[in-house]
Amino acid sequence: MTIPFVDLKAQYHSIKPEIDDAVLRVLESTQFVLGSEVASFEKAFAAYCDVENAIGVNSGTSALHLALLAAGVGPGDEVITVPFTFVATVAAIGYTGARPVFVDINPSSFTMDPNLLEAAITKNTKVIMPVHLYGQCADMDPILEIAKKNGLVVIEDAAQAHGAEYKGRKAGSMGDMGCFSFYPGKNLGAYGEGGMVTTCNPEFARTIRMLRDWGAEKKYQHVLKGFNYRLEGIQGAILNVKLKYLDQWSKARLDHAMLYNKLLAGSRVKTPEIMMYGTPVFHVYAVRVKERESLMAHLTQNNIQHGIHYPYPVHLLPAHSDLGHKAGDFPESEAAANEVLSLPMFPELTEEQIRIVTESINNWR
Repeated sequence: MTIPFVDLKAQYHSIKPEIDDAVLRVLESTQFVLGSEVASFEKAFAAYCDVENAIGVNSGTSALHLALLAAGVGPGDEVITVPFTFVATVAAIGYTGARPVFVDINPSSFTMDPNLLEAAITKNTKVIMPVHLYGQCADMDPILEIAKKNGLVVIEDAAQAHGAEYKGRKAGSMGDMGCFSFYPGKNLGAYGEGGMVTTCNPEFARTIRMLRDWGAEKKYQHVLKGFNYRLEGIQGAILNVKLKYLDQWSKARLDHAMLYNKLLAGSRVKTPEIMMYGTPVFHVYAVRVKERESLMAHLTQNNIQHGIHYPYPVHLLPAHSDLGHKAGDFPESEAAANEVLSLPMFPELTEEQIRIVTESINNWR
C-alpha cells in the first residue's frame, strides 16, 4: 500500500455532489470570468478572515504582485522578506522592479526572525513581507510594531496559512494586506489556479480590483496600466463550497500533527514546534533530519510519499544570483533547507496511515 503525500481525489469525493452542482451552475450561467460566483466567494472569504475586502485573482503570485503595486512599490524600493520560502515570494518583488532584502528565519517557527528586522531597514525600504510558512503565522506583533515605527507597509504572504491564527487574529487580517494562494494542494485549494488579496484599506482594494482587470473600473475605461489577473467563475464557485469545510479540515490537520508528534517523540527526526502565540493549520508537516537522503530512500522503499519544502533557500538559487548573496549569509535558512522533510499531510489522512509512516521512521536505521 502506498501512503500518498496528498490525496486530492479523496477530498473531492467527500464533497462531490456540492462541487459538481457548483460547476454546473457556472456552466449554465456562462459567467466564466469573475461574475457572481467570484463575488460571493470574495464576500465569504473576507468575512472568514475578518477583513472588509477580499479581491480574487488568478494566483497567489498575482496576489503578491498586485498587493506590492497597490502599496506603491516600484524601482528603487526595497521589500524585506525571508529567503526560506517558495520562490514566488521573491519573484513578485522583482516584478515591481524593487529589490528583495532578506532577513533570516527563527529556526523554531521557520518564519521571519523579528530580532533581525530593524537592521535590514534602509531609507529605501517600503514594505515588510513576512511569510506564514507551513501554515504557521510569523510573530506578527513585533513585526507590526517595527513597521509602524518606520512608516512601512506590511503585506502578509499567507499562501500556506488559510485559517491560521495569531493571538486570535486570522492570517491575512493583521498587516495592511494579506495574500493567499488557492493552488490545488493548498489547505483551501481550487481545481486550477487562484489567489486572493485581503485588506481593510478601501484604496488598496480599489487599486487591486482595477489592476487585476486591465486597470479599469468600467469597461474600456483604463485608469491604470493593469493586468489580466482575474479569477475564473468556476474556481470561485468551487472555493465557495470548500470554504465551508475549511475549519473542519484544519482541525483534522492539527489532530494529525499532534499524533505525528506523539508517535515520533524520541525518534531521530525533530518534529515541528507549535509556537505559543497561535494556532497553525499544518499546510505541511515538516520534520528536521540530518541524514535526510537516507530517510527519504527508506520511505521510498516503504511506499511512503514525501517532499521537501524547500531544498534551496531563494538567495542561493541561480535565478536570483544577481542579488549577490553567498552560502553562509543566512545560516538558519540554509540549515533548514538542508534538513526539512515533509511527511504525508491532508485532512483525509487516516490514523492507520500515520502509524505506518511513523513506524517506518522509528524503524529506520
